[in-house]
Order: sequence, then C-alpha cells, then structure tokens
Amino acid sequence: MNKKNRFLFERFLNDSSFKNWANNRNQNDIAFWDAWIRNNPENIALVYNAKAVITGITFNKTLLPEELIAMHLDAVLNRITAEEKNTIFTKSTSISPFKKYMATAAVGLLFILVGSLFFAEPSHITHKTSFGEIIDLKLPDGSSVVLNGNSEISYDKKNPRNISLNGQAYFKVQSIPATKAKFWVNTNDLQVSVYGTQFHVNTREQKTDVVLDEGSVYLLLKNGTTKEMKPGEYVSFSKDNNTLTHKKVSEESPYSLWRKGTYVFNNVTLKEVLKNVENAYGITVEFMDKNLESQLLTGGIPNQNLKICLSAIEKSTGTQIVKKDNKLLIFKNSNN
Repeated sequence: MNKKNRFLFERFLNDSSFKNWANNRNQNDIAFWDAWIRNNPENIALVYNAKAVITGITFNKTLLPEELIAMHLDAVLNRITAEEKNTIFTKSTSISPFKKYMATAAVGLLFILVGSLFFAEPSHITHKTSFGEIIDLKLPDGSSVVLNGNSEISYDKKNPRNISLNGQAYFKVQSIPATKAKFWVNTNDLQVSVYGTQFHVNTREQKTDVVLDEGSVYLLLKNGTTKEMKPGEYVSFSKDNNTLTHKKVSEESPYSLWRKGTYVFNNVTLKEVLKNVENAYGITVEFMDKNLESQLLTGGIPNQNLKICLSAIEKSTGTQIVKKDNKLLIFKNSNN
C-alpha cells in the first residue's frame, strides 16, 4: 500500500461518518458515502477493506460436524502413499505433480466448505440513533421508519416485517395485498400487529405508548389481553404494573409530530415537555421551582438541536435553563 492509500485508509478508520456508513447507522452518512464511492470508483477496494476492519468478520455459530471433517481428511490421505504419509512434512518428500495437485485440491475443497459455514454476512440488522438524532429508514419490504434520538430497532434480515423497538419510532407500513403479510412491532410491554398503516410507538418511561394515525392495528398485551385501535386513538400499557390507558387524542397531540423536526405541544405541562427532551438527549431535569412543572406550553419547539430547543422553551415559558454536566436545572427567570 503506497503512502497516499495508507493515509486515505487511516482517514476512513478514524472518520465517525465513515464508521456510521460501514455500520449502516445514519441515513445521511450512508447517502454521503454511497455518493462518494460512485464518484471515486478507483478507491472502492480501499473503502471496503476499511469497512471490513471496522465491522470485523461475523462468524456463523454453525459447527462443522467432526464426521464430515474426518471424511474429507481421509479422502486427502487416501491419495497419498503410506510412505508419503510418514514424510509429508519433510523436505525429502517426493510427491508426483499429479498427487500433489490432488492433495492440494482436496484440502482446498475442505477449506472452502469450512469457510462457507463459518464466514457469513450478518443476519441480524440493527439501527440505532445517537442523542438528538432523527433518521428516516427504508426497510427491505418497502415500509419506512422514522427513528427518534436515543432509540433502536432490530430485525432479522430474512424477516424485516418483525421489528423489535427500544425507544421512539414512527412506522409507515407497506401493505402486501398478494400475501396479506403482517407487520409486527415488539416491545417489552406488547406486540403491535398490522397489515399496512401508520402509527407511532414509544417505549419510554417503563411503558409502551401507541398512537394510530390511519388504518387499524391490533395489540397483544403482555398480560394476554388484546386491543383493537382506530385512527386517532392512544393506548398506553405497562407490563410492570399492569396499567392500561385507551383514549382518543387530538390531531395536535405531540405523540407523533416530533418526526418533522419539531415538538408540537397544545396546553402540555412543562414537566411533560421536558420529559421528551430527557428521553431524546439522555439527560435529566431538575426543577428548582416546583411551581414551574405545571406551567402550560402551546406551540412548536425545534427538537434536533439541544441548545436551540432549550432556548425556545425559555422564551415560551419565561424560565431560565442551566445545563450542568448531564443535568438541566430549571429556574424561574428573575427578569419576569
């Protein structure tokens, strides 16, 4: 590897954006590096070598049967004379070119067989967002998922319509009329079952919230009961304390509007507003004046930049927010 390629290779390995592309983590980074590769085809080998270093090699846990290994070894050894068996690893061994070729081919076949079982592409796919990050994902079946900050979805490559969620996501499920294939979202509290629809799921606060925008969904709660939802309805269930809420919500509810880059609140308490910030940015909130918790807020708050988000909340509520380490301290603004 020449000096220029070595420099580029090391740059790939140390670039956080490139690491996101290699791990299929951030839609913006994926789009950027896909375009970069198309415009720099001469570096494609270097790119994928760097990707291999970052992601490592995935091993399939399927073990090769000992009987199969023994069978192939016997096939190799049977082609070698008894004398050659005893001296095969010595410099004085004299093997005919044909026998040498046969032995090499048989051993090569064995390694190919072993390699096909032990080296495989990962079958489990995971998408995870960092604090304050929102990504828009397209699943293999055509469905789309908007994943909020500090959230994660995972699924098996062979069954992308069976999703596990930890955090907050908005699903727009592609229906498949020909097969009537279902789509599932699994959380710690329940399972959402649909054919094709749009809905929001949030697993924060030791419970799961589901809000249905259109279509219909069926919920299988972890206590064994089922619920059918209609558009505009909200269901919240906690497995830990077996509490269930099922109600209608207004069109201005904040449950799913975060995906557009803005929290939209309609007479929501400041305590609830800051819960959204806590979850998306992985920080804690402490009210220095408890009376501020019940203050109502109406309007839109940008949610993809913490500094701008907090500044908007301060102006809307007449408060002062001080960030200390990983905590937000909420004060009443002395100028008001």
